[in-house]
Order: sequence, then C-alpha cells, then structure tokens
Amino acid sequence: MKTVLGGASLAALAATSAHAGGVERTGFTSGLLFEEGTRVELTYAQVNPTVSGAQGTLPGFLGVIFPQGASSGDVADDYSTVTLGFKTALNDRLDAAIILDQPIGADVSYLQPSYLYGFGAGSTASLKSNAVTALLRYQINDAFSVYGGVRNERVKGVVSLFSFIGTPDYDLSTQTASDWGYVVGFAWEKPEIAARVALSYVSAITHTLETNERQGAATGNTPFDTTVPQSLQVEFQTGVAENTLLFGSVKWTDWSAFDITPVLYDANIGGSLVSYDNDTYTYTLGLGRRFNENWSGAVTLGYEKQQGGFAGNLGPTDGFFSVGLGGTYTRGNMEISGGARYIWIGDAETESPIIPGATQGNFTGNSGTAFGLKIAYNF
Repeated sequence: MKTVLGGASLAALAATSAHAGGVERTGFTSGLLFEEGTRVELTYAQVNPTVSGAQGTLPGFLGVIFPQGASSGDVADDYSTVTLGFKTALNDRLDAAIILDQPIGADVSYLQPSYLYGFGAGSTASLKSNAVTALLRYQINDAFSVYGGVRNERVKGVVSLFSFIGTPDYDLSTQTASDWGYVVGFAWEKPEIAARVALSYVSAITHTLETNERQGAATGNTPFDTTVPQSLQVEFQTGVAENTLLFGSVKWTDWSAFDITPVLYDANIGGSLVSYDNDTYTYTLGLGRRFNENWSGAVTLGYEKQQGGFAGNLGPTDGFFSVGLGGTYTRGNMEISGGARYIWIGDAETESPIIPGATQGNFTGNSGTAFGLKIAYNF
C-alpha cells in the first residue's frame, strides 16, 4: 500500500514557520528508507501564509504616534521548498539513502509605518538553510530494523530592524555556517497488515555564525553560537481494511533550546533577537485509500497546541490546526502525487520592545495554504 502514502505525504507536507513550532520547514521523515529497491523522489512545495496583527496600546515617542489597532500588514512572506531523495538496496538486508532539503527558514517583513516594527525603513528578517542527510538501514529480520546516518546543515541569515526611538537602526548579516549532526532510528514492521512503527531521533546542530552587525555608528563582527534543536518523532501506519491505511506521527522538538543572540545586539539593545520559551509537540493523523491500481488518495489532520505567553515579533504565531487532501497517480514505475493543505494558524501576542511586559501586537484569525507536487520513479 505504498502508493496510498504517496498522496498522504503530500497532504501533510511542508511543516512551516507559517504555523509549525520554531522555524521548521521540512522535517525529517524515515519513509524513503522503507521503499523497495531503488527509488528517486523530487518534491516541490509552495507555502502561502497570511499573518497580520493589530497594534496594542503604545505611548508616543518624540512626536511619533503609534495608534492602537494599527495593522501590521501581512508579515509572513510566501516561500517554496524543494526536497530530493534517493534510496537504493545495497543487498538483502542493507539499504542506503540520501536526502537534500531545507529544514529551517524564515521570511518576515513589517512594512506598515503606523505599526512600530514598520516604522522608518521597516523590519525584515530572512533565514535560509540547506541540509544533506546520508542514511543506512539494516534489516535485522522481517520485523525489526535499525537506521542512522550523518547530517550536514548550512545556514545563514539577514536581519534589519526599524529605528528604535532613541537608538539607531540595527542590521545583521551572517556568513554561511556548515556543521554536522546525526540521525538514529529503530523500526518494527508487520508487512502482512502494512503495519510499521518507526522512532527517529535527529540530533541538535550547533552553528558558529560569523557576523557583520551594525547599530548606528557601532559595528561588530564577533561570532556567536546558535543551536538548531534536537527532535524525537514516532511515525506509524497500519492497514485497517483492504486497500485502506491509517497513519500518523507524533513529534517533539526542543525549541526552548533555540536562541539567536548576536553580541552587538545583546550589548546595545539587550536580550535575544529570537528565542522560544516552550518545546513543541506536533501531531498528524491520516487515512489513505487505494481506489484501483492507478489511483489512491488520502486525508490528513495536523495539530500543534498553543503555548500561550508572548510569541516572537519575528515569528508571531502560536500553534495550528490543519486539514490536507492528497492523491497519487501510478503508471508503471512512475508515481505522481499532488496535495493541498489549509492551516488555521494559532492566535498570538507579541511583546513590545519598548515596554517590557506590554503587548506589541495581537495576531488573530490568521491562516495559510500549502500545495505540493512529488514525482517518484522506482528502478
């Protein structure tokens, strides 16, 4: 029933900073390792979030008024991701795979001048990444297997903040940092009922970022460390009727360990540029159905609990609920899958950078859509 999961994976695609915890975009999945023989996959996802908020009560500064209720405008930019995977069987018990993806990212723009973060030239932030993961899977017997490998991740970022009243503009750019982590996992299978449970641990990766910082006349290039957090995920599937598959996942991510605190920013402005108070638990559940030898489809649900408290001004979301639909067409060795997902983004409050503890923005009623296309070929 592997073709059932083709559409399912597209329906549940694109864990994204538009709604998922932290700045996650393409999370790790073990599914490719369990495909038969040799296989190549190419996946494209387009994500279209809409995230806007209304300004809280702020005092005027130096004659500049930031009115209560002023709109932030849509601060979350659209973006796309591409994932490439290749898997082959080395022998009857050993499989190898390589996956290229963009695990984290952010694209934020505040451009409305009546909203504090849009004052002056506005505020923008961009975080980009690329990762290569090389994996081996060893099948102990028909029921149990272990897998693991290494992961190289490259990240870089650019930030430009509005003019704080009484302080100059702040700009940050980093050089690309490349560092290593690892993946380990364990799986149980019962092929006669298409059952599988896979537990995957993805290690944290700590990057030392070479920087160029500026705040007014002050400049700096002192490196700082930031850690892309560890995660633990359980993926499961089982046949529940002929040609019908129940599947899902539970994922914990250690986002409370993620912190971006550039040296000059901390010294002159204070605190973290980006940080998260809570870890996240992300849940997916789906049902797939094969209609005939060519067509299959699936529906998925996704959920991440709201954590409460203040969200970051460079990521003003908190939790989500989503519904996805996907379908796969199979012809010979070729599979073509398409999927769409609608996301209700959790309401969030952000904190004023001027008055600690005061609300800067109330971000409510936001949503997003994600669309994906995957082409796979089995040799």
